[in-house]
Amino acid sequence: MSTPRLALVTCSDFPELHPEDAPLIPALAERDIAAEAVIWDDERVDWSVYDMAVLRSTWDYSSRRLEFIEWARSVPRLVNPPNVVRWNSDKHYLQALEDHGLPVVQTTWLEPEHGYDKRALHNRFPAREDFVIKPAISAGSVGAGRYTATDANSRRYAIEHAMRLLAEGHSVMVQRYMPKVDLHGEIALVYFHGTYSHAMKKEAALTDVGEVAVQDGADVETVQRYKATPAEIEAGQQALAFARARIPGRSLSSRPLAYARVDMVPAGDGEPVLMEMELVDPRLHLSVGRRSLDRFADSLAAELRMGPDAANIDLA
Repeated sequence: MSTPRLALVTCSDFPELHPEDAPLIPALAERDIAAEAVIWDDERVDWSVYDMAVLRSTWDYSSRRLEFIEWARSVPRLVNPPNVVRWNSDKHYLQALEDHGLPVVQTTWLEPEHGYDKRALHNRFPAREDFVIKPAISAGSVGAGRYTATDANSRRYAIEHAMRLLAEGHSVMVQRYMPKVDLHGEIALVYFHGTYSHAMKKEAALTDVGEVAVQDGADVETVQRYKATPAEIEAGQQALAFARARIPGRSLSSRPLAYARVDMVPAGDGEPVLMEMELVDPRLHLSVGRRSLDRFADSLAAELRMGPDAANIDLA
């Protein structure tokens, strides 16, 4: 039997993979899998030579989402698959989670076709506490800003921010800022084939009022290892189970995704509140320890052995 070939898909900003993912290559070699970094939009690549392609640091796709989705559909065997990429790369999926009854951060959606004027935007912003404005399609904290509802200048800047995004054709999210993020941080729970692996606590990215200055959140996260509670682990698994049933082409009878990250505000007196579900190319924080790296490598090896999942068919 020939050695399976696996493409770890990245972008031109990280041609040799993000440093956190680079140890995957020797870890997979230990499992008799030949893995290499491949740039997703390199037109010279013949994707058919790979037994499987795995999305990793493709963090430049948000400004070219439609192109990225078309590329994903052209790859013979992509993990996570194209139907997941399409569903999860637009944060409108959060509305589906909320409609399902899952505890999700409160969000108001502003669509560019509605032609809001400044007064209309003012009336759609929260009347008190801080809130966040960001595009529905983005990577990390790019395009996001935190504002104070009761401060006239801050509110004016928020209106200008939203109008600029809408004028550029972006759907805009207006979210209540969760104070617990400042107090406790945001937690990221990682799952491989639906099984909880590990968790990290991330410091708040929007620590100052105003539009965030970083261009790419991929390298500026400050994280530490975190012991997730049973309630948090269960909340993440519930969100992933809903996604399996909701994503076109998938159902509860299909196998769980090879990898997933669920971000939430830690549980306090009530339920954990979901912030995001990252199923495309999330940082998986494999540097927390060798066991995390091994679990991911084992997950990819198992995915190769199981063969294509019929639920990965793209229906668009």
